[in-house]
Amino acid sequence: MTKREAHERIKKLKKEINHHRYLYHVLDRPEISDAALDSLKNELFKLEQQYPEFITPDSPTQRVGGKPLPEFKKVKHSVRMLSFNDAFSTEEMQDWQERMERFLKEKPKFDFYCEPKIDGLAISLIYKNGIFYLGSTRGDGFTGEDVTQNLKTVESIPLKISLNEHNKFFKEFISESKLKGEDLAHLKETEKQVDKFLTKINLEKIEIEARGEIYMEKKDFKALNCEQEKKKLPIYANPRNVAAGSVRQLDPKITALRKLKCYVYSLITDLGQKTHEQEHIILRKLGFRTNPYTKYAKNLEEVFEYHQEWQKKREKLPFEIDGVVAIVNNNKLFQKLGVVGKASRAAIAYKFPGREATTQVLDIKVQVGRTGALTPVAVLSPVNVGGVMVTHATLHNEDEIKRLGVKIGDTVIIQRAGDVIPDVVRVLPNLRTGHEREFKMPKKCPICGSKVARKEGEVVYYCTNKNCYAQLRRQILHFTRKAAFNIEGLGPKIIDQFLKNDLISDPADLFALEEGDLVPLERFAEKSAKNIIQSIQGAKNIDLARFIFALGVRHIGEKTAQDLARQFSSLEKLKKADFDQINAVPDIGEVVAKSVYEYFEDKKNLKFVDRLLKLGVKIKKPAKVEKVLAGTTFVLTGTLDSMSREQAKEKIRVLGGDVVSSVSKNTNFVVCGKEPGSKYDRAKQLGVKIINEKEFLEMIK
Repeated sequence: MTKREAHERIKKLKKEINHHRYLYHVLDRPEISDAALDSLKNELFKLEQQYPEFITPDSPTQRVGGKPLPEFKKVKHSVRMLSFNDAFSTEEMQDWQERMERFLKEKPKFDFYCEPKIDGLAISLIYKNGIFYLGSTRGDGFTGEDVTQNLKTVESIPLKISLNEHNKFFKEFISESKLKGEDLAHLKETEKQVDKFLTKINLEKIEIEARGEIYMEKKDFKALNCEQEKKKLPIYANPRNVAAGSVRQLDPKITALRKLKCYVYSLITDLGQKTHEQEHIILRKLGFRTNPYTKYAKNLEEVFEYHQEWQKKREKLPFEIDGVVAIVNNNKLFQKLGVVGKASRAAIAYKFPGREATTQVLDIKVQVGRTGALTPVAVLSPVNVGGVMVTHATLHNEDEIKRLGVKIGDTVIIQRAGDVIPDVVRVLPNLRTGHEREFKMPKKCPICGSKVARKEGEVVYYCTNKNCYAQLRRQILHFTRKAAFNIEGLGPKIIDQFLKNDLISDPADLFALEEGDLVPLERFAEKSAKNIIQSIQGAKNIDLARFIFALGVRHIGEKTAQDLARQFSSLEKLKKADFDQINAVPDIGEVVAKSVYEYFEDKKNLKFVDRLLKLGVKIKKPAKVEKVLAGTTFVLTGTLDSMSREQAKEKIRVLGGDVVSSVSKNTNFVVCGKEPGSKYDRAKQLGVKIINEKEFLEMIK
């Protein structure tokens, strides 16, 4: 290869690699494999080593390179980098609009642009002649630190920006958009306005400054902490801290290992844009990665709708958000409103209800579960966490209490995720008064008074009395739940009445009840007694997986029960299975296998199972079906009309398929019901086959 040919090859390789980088790291829809892309990069690297005079700052090989820096240089921002003031309610948002109106001494027609508020690190990106020239942190808003070399390692930040290359992808973005009617028409019209002034822009003659957020996705944060644990190093507190710390590493090679990502959300350079929405369109057309979940809002009411939508969907996002940002869309109004303190008057962070809060531990009580496990629970001074009033938080076990150093009377930080019972995550010892009391695990069961014991190698204490009332109550509640016998109308209050009046002493007794047993009970009329008995009798036909789960065998959840049912196909085969046969079931380890084996070795348990069968419980034989979905992976999103999500999962598993919770390149089908979540968008980005409910039903016939 001649020098001239090498130069041409290098130029083509750079263009091709950057094209695939954009598809992979910006659009999240790769066209070639990682191995193929690595091969192209390797060829480019070798050619550049042979002809170093052809190395340019925008070459993909320049993302990670150079020696560690001794220190970061200071960078003065051309325009101050601001933060946001916060609002936590619709009233506070209305107050914000009224404050802007008072400041302007008029009532303009406000419209807004909304975006999820990513919990990351704000950065500035400057391009000269279309080439990435300088990257810096916010610092104090006026002066930041030069972190250019570190930001070059973030693949979603382009080393070169261009208008022509990415315009076609914006057209695709519009065509694939979920927007309809007025919203879609508005986006198309806004794009037309942008195209009018973009045709006059020559990137090689101007300096472009954009601003965005560096962040780490949840999965990468989790993987990083797993590595920390393996190395017996301290785990990181949250993704934001890791992102901030990674950008400020003096060695760019360390930053490169952290798999950081970037969304760009603001264009500082005036290219003719009149609205913040236009800025986002320009940034996307230049090749920057912008957040796909942004939305134009005609008024404050639409901002509220956007906030409610993402408060519900936030857990489905691959990154952490703590609210949404609402920005006055009109740039002239935005500039006119100016700055108050460190924040713009024209932008606000509309936060979600906090998922952490501080409160006081009033007491620590012990609950007894269905397996006899004793769990200490903190009784709290009532506090609102994530929009829910919380009065209790789990402390898990005695070891966890010692690790946290919790005392009765302490002020603590609690956190709540989804519908899970909150956790105590930290004690604030500086707020102690000296009246706090140590907690000690009871030596006797708080319900039945029997001795408690801690099994070797375990952290949990257990009540040694298998007839303990608390265990019995929990066993019966577990037995009747939806994933087990699904006995409708049989809630905790009715179970308590049955136990109080000695009508039942184990779950099997439910099937021996008669209407006459129930009528004398408080608030039990003849009709309600009849309905309860009908519900109990109607639950007698059950499939094997749900029957196994209903038994309440220690360590056996719904998924493991299904695995056992598929492997052994009948209760008799499972009862006769030895430890090695159970341990050989895929995804079942020694601890679970031992628990199942010991359950069916216990004569008392066998007697209970036999009694269920004598009382008329019939275990449906699994139909022999062809494993037509063997080796096929499904993801479910949205609501199905014909069946519940659990029923759909079971149908897939019976036919040999597998159901996973997240979409990846290895997913074969995404089944899309009504109101699908972010999994639908992820499937489109990756090119995974999406099927509707009708197509799914045809597939599982």
